Amino acid sequence: MDNNAVISLDKIVKNYYIGTIVVEALRSVDIEIKKNEYVAIMGPSGSGKSTLMNLIGCLDTPTSGTYILNGTDVSKMEDNQLAEIRNREIGFIFQTFNLLPRYTALENVTLPLIYAGSPKTARVERAKEVLTSVGLGDRMEHRPNELSGGQRQRVAVARALVNHPSIILADEPTGNLDSKTSLDIMKLFGQIHALGNTIVIVTHEDFIARYAQRIIHLLDGKVESVEENGKREQ
Repeated sequence: MDNNAVISLDKIVKNYYIGTIVVEALRSVDIEIKKNEYVAIMGPSGSGKSTLMNLIGCLDTPTSGTYILNGTDVSKMEDNQLAEIRNREIGFIFQTFNLLPRYTALENVTLPLIYAGSPKTARVERAKEVLTSVGLGDRMEHRPNELSGGQRQRVAVARALVNHPSIILADEPTGNLDSKTSLDIMKLFGQIHALGNTIVIVTHEDFIARYAQRIIHLLDGKVESVEENGKREQ
C-alpha cells in the first residue's frame, strides 16, 4: 500500500443475497486514492458505483477484501465504530442536500461538531468560519427553505468540511442543480481541492467528472478502466 494513500481498497467483494440468489455488486475491486487527489467514479446503472460509495463512506462493509481508510482497517468494523469513523474522517455531500429544514444554515453546519463532542463556542466559531469560506457569511441564520438550491448545496459543502475530514465524498452533488449553479459548485470544489482536501465524486455526468484529476470507470462490479489527464488507461 502507498503510504500516501488515504483510501486503499484491496480485492473488495460485496455480495447481496436475495433469497437463494447471490448478486455480485463488487467483484475484486482494487483502488488507491492519495492525499489531495481529486477523483471521479463513473459507471452506468448497476455498475456498482453506489455500492462502492457506501463502502468508501463507511456506510457498509465488504463481504471480503480489505479497506484501509487513512491508516485504519475499517473492513470488519461494527456499526458504532463505523459511525465514529464516518464523523471523524468523511465529509458527505449528497444530491438532495440532506439539510434539516427547521435548523438554520449555522445550526446545520454545527451538527457534526455536536456529534464529535466539541464545546459550543468552538463549534459555532468553526461553523461560521466554514460558511464564510463557501460564500454564505450573510446567510447563516437562514433556514433551507429561504435559500436557493445552490446556497443549500453550499451549506452542505460547509457541513462536510467542518470536521476537517480526511476525504470529501460527494454523491451526484450537482444532480438537483441547473447548469449555471452546477458550474458554481464545481468551481467551489476546485477551490476546496486547492486547499489540500481529498475529493471523491460519484457521478454519471461526464462534464462533472472532467473536473477531476482521475476518473475511475466501473462496469459490472469491476474497475473497467482509469483515465488520467484525459487519457484512458486500460
